[in-house]
Amino acid sequence: MKVTVIGGSGHIGSFLVPRLVRAGHEVTNISRGSRKPYADAPEWQQVHQVTADREAEDRDGTFADRVAGLKPEAVVDLVCFTLDSAASLVHRLRGEVGHLLHCGSVWRYGQSLKLPIREGSDSAAEPFGEYGIQKHRIAVMLQEETASGGLATTSLHPGHIVGPGWHPIGPLGNLDPAVWQAISAGQPLRVPGSGAEMMHHVHADDVAQAFEKAIARREAASGEDFNIVAPTALTVRGYADLAAAWFGHAAVLETVPWDRFRENTSPEYAESSWGHLYRSQCFSIEKAASVLGYAPRYEPEQAIFESIQWLLDHDQLHVARPLGVAAG
Repeated sequence: MKVTVIGGSGHIGSFLVPRLVRAGHEVTNISRGSRKPYADAPEWQQVHQVTADREAEDRDGTFADRVAGLKPEAVVDLVCFTLDSAASLVHRLRGEVGHLLHCGSVWRYGQSLKLPIREGSDSAAEPFGEYGIQKHRIAVMLQEETASGGLATTSLHPGHIVGPGWHPIGPLGNLDPAVWQAISAGQPLRVPGSGAEMMHHVHADDVAQAFEKAIARREAASGEDFNIVAPTALTVRGYADLAAAWFGHAAVLETVPWDRFRENTSPEYAESSWGHLYRSQCFSIEKAASVLGYAPRYEPEQAIFESIQWLLDHDQLHVARPLGVAAG
């Protein structure tokens, strides 16, 4: 099958593109050409590379024509963030492409109401923040498109993506490297809220697995949306305890009010923490497992350990003590 991947050099695509080549597909990757894949693989030598600035071409109305001109049978869109951009692509591909797969986000949901959060249920409140709102609108539009007899579409909604090559969302729900310095040194970690808030990570290769399976099961996946996360979620306290054990000791946690937490960190990190912990999300993967055969290989702590190990090996993170053995 001819598969075009939009944004295939990023987190998910670094694992998805080689998977698709190994499965026998003819793959084209559209990217800005500004970076190499996070994970090198010999399969990239068989990939047709197309350089394009999606944002600029969306503005002048040429991007969807570029994609259609490649004559793909399936399109995987990993870097679509607005309803207008998604609708433009759907309109152009309708009647010409067999399957459009969109990468959404679990932030299409707001704060959790009932756990685990399931697709199409009242498990979560309405989304908030422009990113989450746009991802939700895109998912709804895609379902309506397929239900009305138009283009076959599928949206997959990953949790907090982690893997070798980049920093994971840490125990406080942000990317502050100082958190890892404190944990590794056994220093007190100031935790906003109760410490029982949840985050649901997923390894990038498990997300890639889900896309590969959705392509292979187009009929079953058509018109559907799926939560794509690890088998379990982490609480703030549980995450901190697991991470501290990698450095040979127990976590030292101090619960503080949000206003005090904000006083001692940057506005960017504080906002990220609030966004992750206020949502406090945990998702069911039952639908993805039963319909797609999705079977994630990584528990969240295993995926995070792999990421931290990579950062340390490449001198991109500094900690007080050597990293020990991962749990599981």
